Amino acid sequence: MIRASDRSLYTGISTDVERRFHQHQRGVGAKYFHAGRRPEAVVFREGGHDRASASRREAAIKKLPRSEKLRMAETFTDTPCENPRREK
Repeated sequence: MIRASDRSLYTGISTDVERRFHQHQRGVGAKYFHAGRRPEAVVFREGGHDRASASRREAAIKKLPRSEKLRMAETFTDTPCENPRREK
């Protein structure tokens, strides 16, 4: 899950989260990041899925209310990928 510059949360799947995050930073891929939104940080990720189960999990997360997604992000302990150009 990626927090965007407008504080929205984007959910997607990838076999390489770091690579995909940097692609989003360059505007490659998801149209979600083409409309003035920029990716700021990976705030949640989980592994251990094959392609089919990852797609099902992505769909399930997208159906969650924002409050539950924020709770997931708050409990995430992995070091997030951050946009080095982001102003703090």
